[in-house]
Amino acid sequence: MRADLLAALAAVLPAEAVITDADVLEAHRYDHAGWAPAGMPRVLVRPGSTAEVQAVLRVASAHRVPVVARGAGSGLAGGCNAVDGCIVLSLTRMNRILELDTQCLFAVVQPGVINGTLKAAAAEQGLWYAPDPASWEFSSLGGNLATNAGGLCCVKYGVTGDAVLGLEVVLADGNVVRTGGRTVKNVAGYDLTRLFVGSEGTLGIITEATLRLRPKPPPATTLVAAFPSLAAAGGAVLDIMRGLKPSLLELMDRTTVRAVEKHRPLGLDVDVAALLLARSDAGGEQGVAECARMAAACEAAGATFVVQSSEQAEGEALMAARRFAFSAFEKEGTALLDDVCVPISRLPELLAAVERIAERRGVLIGTFGHAGDGNMHPTLVFNREDPDEVARAQAAFDDILVVTLDLGGTLTGEHGVGLLKRPFLERQLGATSTALHHTLKAALDPLGILNPGKLL
Repeated sequence: MRADLLAALAAVLPAEAVITDADVLEAHRYDHAGWAPAGMPRVLVRPGSTAEVQAVLRVASAHRVPVVARGAGSGLAGGCNAVDGCIVLSLTRMNRILELDTQCLFAVVQPGVINGTLKAAAAEQGLWYAPDPASWEFSSLGGNLATNAGGLCCVKYGVTGDAVLGLEVVLADGNVVRTGGRTVKNVAGYDLTRLFVGSEGTLGIITEATLRLRPKPPPATTLVAAFPSLAAAGGAVLDIMRGLKPSLLELMDRTTVRAVEKHRPLGLDVDVAALLLARSDAGGEQGVAECARMAAACEAAGATFVVQSSEQAEGEALMAARRFAFSAFEKEGTALLDDVCVPISRLPELLAAVERIAERRGVLIGTFGHAGDGNMHPTLVFNREDPDEVARAQAAFDDILVVTLDLGGTLTGEHGVGLLKRPFLERQLGATSTALHHTLKAALDPLGILNPGKLL
């Protein structure tokens, strides 16, 4: 069977696009998730066109072999981890911006294009691609689409799916479907575009996307505020979101502030309970006024320190603490970046619960993230060579998911379910919705070859 499969792939792909080298296969087994398991693939393929992706899936269907698609491998939930005997389908060669329309404000891209590459191309035309996951400099747009990735600007501009106008998708049997189109409004038929975005490669392989661009926003005004309690910070977030539309509203808890100050001294007050960072990209006097209103909300909520700036360099300096958060934890040990989301009114409860879990389990956990939409990233730090520490971290990870659901939240706001959160999915969805998910999966992938064991 192995020889037959390799021969069939070699017949439809260039010789350099079929790889069986053991070291290369090893490098394509995992994404960046901490402890998600991975199998050993049978072969890695690197198609360069939609037609070649079709050919791979037809071979896979004929041989009943699983296919795991991957882009840059920067995921954080095990969503592109290999399964034993699978074909790993790398989309890195499909990395062209096919069209950039400056009048209708859209770009047509292949899935291997890096998020930052599209941002740079748009910026050259005075335009902006809004979705901005923290991995924007190295994550692929295909991966962003597969997980419906978010980022710091989501609070105003939405997640990846909000920028998608249309898709080209290769189905499990090798047929191609086009969804959506090039218009901002399009309600013809079922919204298949939304179905494929965030499906983590379990329903089809995205080979082309038409993405919405925006005019480049003006320089931002930045605000930083410190709070003596989580409740005070939560109150400020609620007040800001009731009447304003910040382009960014981020929160860091005490543990995160202390980790950043330890490894990148910025003069932060390590005794604060929380640090809130906000931005307005309204521009000019309007942006300054909007930030002033956010500052007033922070002061009314009990902030002990508030500073704002409309100078770009100073604004970046104020944002430095947030940007260093994850790298600071990586210096402490193995860092597993979680991703949960709750209604913003429940943020203080979530943060307090994470602190209790950290104490009870004896695990270092710092929480930071997107306060404006309730999407937090509790980050667990442990020694992966110590079985006891790993076990305690796994228990704490599960505790956080349980608390999140109890607070009316979701297991994932932007990283996806993948392998890490699959055991909890039915608890969030319910039995009827889970059954419907399986029905859709069976309809589009009746042989079950697309990224098996993920999501569902």
